[in-house]
Formats: sequence, structure tokens, C-alpha cells
Amino acid sequence: MSRIVVTGGAGRLGRSLVAGLAARGHEVVSFDRDTSAAPELDGVEQVAIDLSDADTTASALRDARADALVHLAAIAVPFSAPEDVILRTNSGLAASVLGGGVTAGIPKIVAASSPTVLGYGAPAGWVPERFPLDEETTPRPWNAYGLSKLVIEQSIRMLQRQTGDAVRYAAFRPCYVIAPEEWAGAVTQQGHTVRERLDDPALSAPAVFNYVDARDVAAFTDRLLEALPGIPNAETFFVSADDALARLPLAELVPRFFPGTEEAASVLTGTAPAFSNAKAKRLLGWTPAHDWRTELARIDTRTDVTA
Repeated sequence: MSRIVVTGGAGRLGRSLVAGLAARGHEVVSFDRDTSAAPELDGVEQVAIDLSDADTTASALRDARADALVHLAAIAVPFSAPEDVILRTNSGLAASVLGGGVTAGIPKIVAASSPTVLGYGAPAGWVPERFPLDEETTPRPWNAYGLSKLVIEQSIRMLQRQTGDAVRYAAFRPCYVIAPEEWAGAVTQQGHTVRERLDDPALSAPAVFNYVDARDVAAFTDRLLEALPGIPNAETFFVSADDALARLPLAELVPRFFPGTEEAASVLTGTAPAFSNAKAKRLLGWTPAHDWRTELARIDTRTDVTA
């Protein structure tokens, strides 16, 4: 198994990713601003570090002697800080961490982007050329967060042009991440429960009803790192569930919240999601193992047994 550095390992997605990689036998090191007492990180080596300091970061990555680097560290929520701070922070962290990984001689480098690079929810309107959305959909970010994530993807490609195939790169766009405890009622990143997001489509509409279980992101990352030497370099992947976080077909819901999408959304019948994970299935052989219907049914069954 590999020795993997995960930046942002003490964060919300980071904890699940670190735990999932460790459970698969990898030796994982978490680099973050602070160490964490979260149970998911029990037994995991943690390094408290200012990742915006490029020299310190490169030195720490050299010392880590890692086989792979997964970069998650970022301001993770749009508009949670001033726009200039988000753009400067996330873009700067990408330059520091990804460039530091190359300097340290790490042969596999992966970075987290976001579906928001596509620009859904733009105040001036948004009508994609087609559904489902995939890696060929034209990015049109309209805020600093989405733009900063596109900068991360472009940074990966920039570095690949510098190093060629001596380093293997990839970027991935995890959809709205749901942690295991959130199926049981813990609030999600936006402050609502999963059931509330299902009961009120207006809560899931801003993310175009996308989601993915955090455990599936860990499984995806494990498979991606294994497959990197044998797939085209510097690829980007959507990481999403096989269905939508919605009780009604998106052919009905999407036009309600995104005017002008009636024709494009007409293909989203049944439980079809707005985001395609076909590329990850095709190139990596990865398939998500979790969906909201099964997870909530499992919680309901458990509740009935203990009642």
C-alpha cells in the first residue's frame, strides 16, 4: 500500500477521506492548519502546517516521503469569506501545495475541484448546452469559489505541461458530500438534514440536486490513485451518486428552479441525476456504493428495531 499525504485532512470531507484510505491499508498523513481529535483520525499521523507558506509546505512534503498527494485544503463554501479572500486563498494554496508536491518528487498528485466550476445558479441565468452535465460541459464560473476551483484544475494541467508524464496528475469534482452520520440526522454542510433537503426541493436545487456519500469519495480516490499510471494524464472526473437527491424526476424539478432548461432537462426522467459519473466508471472501474434511498431505509429499519 501507499503513503499518502492528504491536505485538509482534518476538514469535513478530509476526515472521511483519510479514514477511508487508512481503512484500505494506506499509510495516511494529514496536513492541515490544526490537528484534530476527530475519531476518524485516531491513529493517523497529523501535521499542523500553514499550507500557504510555499517553502514550509515543500519542505514538509519532502520530509513526508509520500507516494501520493491528495489536495483538499481550501475555503470550502462559496461566499463564506470575501470574494477576494476566497480566490486568493484557494488559488494560493493550489500553487503552494501542488507545486510543493512536484518539488518534493511525489509521483502522484490529485486535487479536489468542484462541480461549481460549471456556473449553475448564476444570477444572470444558467442554461447548459445539455444534460447530464459531464466533464465536457463548458465551465462558466460566476463567483470566486467556482473560479478558484477552475484555477486548481488549470494548475494541474500547467504542472503536467512542465513535468510531462514523470508525474501523474488528476483533478476530481466531488458533488454535495454527505457524511455517514448525516444519513442519521446530523445536519449537512448547508445546515439542513438530508430529509429536509429531500422534503423541500428548494434546498437541493442550488446544487442541482447532486450528492455523493463521503465513503464513495474515499473509494473513488483509492481507485484513482491506483489507476493513475494507466490512464491519460491530468484528467478531471465528476464523483457523484447514481441518482439525484430528489423525490421527483429532475425533468420536472430542474426547470422549476432554472428557467429555460425545459428542453435540456427533459432527458432527466426517473431517478436520473443531473451529473454524470460515466467517465469515472469507464476509465477507473469505479461505481458508487451508496444512495439516499438505501441509506435512509437502513436508518428507518434500525430505528424501528430499537423503538
